Amino acid sequence: MKVLILREDEVKSLLSMEETLKVVEEAFREKGLGHVQMPPKPYLFYKRYNGDLRVMPSYLERMDTSAVKVVNVHPNNPTLHGLPTVMAVIILVDPKTGAPLAIMGGSYITAMRTGAAGGIAAKYLARKDSKVVAMVGAGTQARTQLKALITVYGKLEEVRVWSRTERSREAFVSEAKSMYSDVIGDITSFGEVKDAVAGADIVVTTTPSRKPLVMNEWVSEGTHINCIGADAPGKEELDPAILKRAKIVVDDWEQASHSGEINVPLAKGIITEKDVFGNICEIVAGLKAGRTSQDEITVFTSTGLAIQDAATAKLVYEKATSKGVGRFIDLL
Repeated sequence: MKVLILREDEVKSLLSMEETLKVVEEAFREKGLGHVQMPPKPYLFYKRYNGDLRVMPSYLERMDTSAVKVVNVHPNNPTLHGLPTVMAVIILVDPKTGAPLAIMGGSYITAMRTGAAGGIAAKYLARKDSKVVAMVGAGTQARTQLKALITVYGKLEEVRVWSRTERSREAFVSEAKSMYSDVIGDITSFGEVKDAVAGADIVVTTTPSRKPLVMNEWVSEGTHINCIGADAPGKEELDPAILKRAKIVVDDWEQASHSGEINVPLAKGIITEKDVFGNICEIVAGLKAGRTSQDEITVFTSTGLAIQDAATAKLVYEKATSKGVGRFIDLL
């Protein structure tokens, strides 16, 4: 049995944000209409190493696409081990036989499909005339979140960047200027979160923080917030008072309630399930409304869905086989 093997660099060469947005939006729609199988991802916690491992299986029934991803999150990796914070491997499976079709590096897919989720959330929940974006965090995920927003909006007037270290935010600004100078008017680094966030149309949080970084008094009416960093129990980037003012949209209730931005406020009783408007899949499927006024504050809390990986991995597999990228090996 021959299985396609794809390295990370090969995956990266095959994947564009425009295509990723399309397949992830389709996957969201399928989930909203009830045509997917996706059990909540289980976690292994490596507490002594400040890391965790997740396993993410899914099946998109009408797309006939199935995959399993194994992914870690180790925030200390870059400084202690010279490794990325997030690394992943995806096995694409043939639903007809259960046989593996491909084994591919999943780190770039993870970054791109998560960026795409933020872009889709902005499409449905942010104001159509949004021009100012605040990035809270300046790592890999911040890069693909910005890539998705540029793809969705075409042009932005201003991008403001904050991160814990001046080095990381200046590197982000330098890179963004080289890539997007023709479509972003101004890209600026800020030393304080408040200065980056105040007055922004869209705020994107991509940190591993376990205490609020974005405070309620800095958030204006009409703001949309993509919460990306809180993806494990105990993580929290927003002042819970923001959630009390906002239309809260999750990607999946079961995952978000124990590991998304809402997990800490739920555990403390600050909010309840009734405070959550719905999930992005219902909105994409047309079952619930997205933004309904210019003044409402909207919050999207992303935990990352296995269906995003499966849909994107299938796209990569199809492009790889059509272009002759990768190598087949006898595995079983």
